[in-house]
Amino acid sequence: MKNWIPFIKSDPHVAVIRLQGTIASSGRSLNDRGLTDSIEKAFRSKPKAVALEISSPGGSPVQSSLICARIRRLADEKDIPVYSFVEDVAASGGYWLATAGDEIYVDRGSIVGSIGVITAGFGLTGTLDKIGAERRVYTAGKSKSMLDPFQAEKPADVKRLKGLLDDLHVFFKDHVSTRRAGKIVDQDLFTGDIWVGQKSIDVGLADHLGHLVPTMKDRFGDKTKFRRFGQKKPFLSRFGAQIIDDAVGGIEERASYARFGL
Repeated sequence: MKNWIPFIKSDPHVAVIRLQGTIASSGRSLNDRGLTDSIEKAFRSKPKAVALEISSPGGSPVQSSLICARIRRLADEKDIPVYSFVEDVAASGGYWLATAGDEIYVDRGSIVGSIGVITAGFGLTGTLDKIGAERRVYTAGKSKSMLDPFQAEKPADVKRLKGLLDDLHVFFKDHVSTRRAGKIVDQDLFTGDIWVGQKSIDVGLADHLGHLVPTMKDRFGDKTKFRRFGQKKPFLSRFGAQIIDDAVGGIEERASYARFGL
C-alpha cells in the first residue's frame, strides 16, 4: 500500500539478483539473454542497492563479460551501488561476475579466483581404425579442421590454440585489473590459482567478510526489504520438454563444481 501513497515513506529495499551455476550461451546455464529481463527489472525497481548473490565455477568468457557489462551499465546510468556476495565459489567467469560489484563480500569458506582460461578435449587417433570405420573430411581453408580429435595433434594447431587462449587471458586480466584498480596487492594473481575466504581479501580479490542480509541491513537499516530476481527457465522446460538437456547440463555443472571440491 505504501508504494501507492506518495506521502507515506516506503521501507528501503535491496534488489537481489541470483547468479548460480555455470555460464554458457544456452541451456540451463547463466547467460546474458536469459538474465536480461531480471537484471533490468531489478534496477527499475528503484532499490537502494543491487546485491549479486553469486555461486558459479565459471564458463563462457563472452557471456561473463556481457552479463557484467549489462550490470555495470545500468548501475552507472541509474547511479545505484552494486554489491557482490560470494557463496560457495566465484571462480573464473564466476569471479568475472563478482567484479560487477563495487564491493565484493565473501564467506570464510568461499573459493575465489581462478583467473585463467582453459580448454580441454580428447585425442581419438586410431579409434575409427579399430572398429573398421573411415572418416572423410573436406574443407576449404587450411585451419578448418584444426584440432580434429580423430587426427594426430599438430604442433601448429596447438600453437594457434595457445595464442587464442593467451588473448582471452589478457582480456580477463585487463578487466580484473580495471575493476579492482588500487585494491590488488600482488599482480601474480592471474595464474589460475584460487584463494579461500580471508586470503582472497588479503590479495585484493575481495573486500570484506560478510553475508547479504545482515550486511545490507547494516547499511540501509533494519527495515530493509529484499526483492529477488533470477534467470527464468525456458518456457518449454517447465513442461519437461528439455529434461534430457537439463540432465546433461546438470552433469556438466556438477563436474565444474567438482574441480573446486564442491
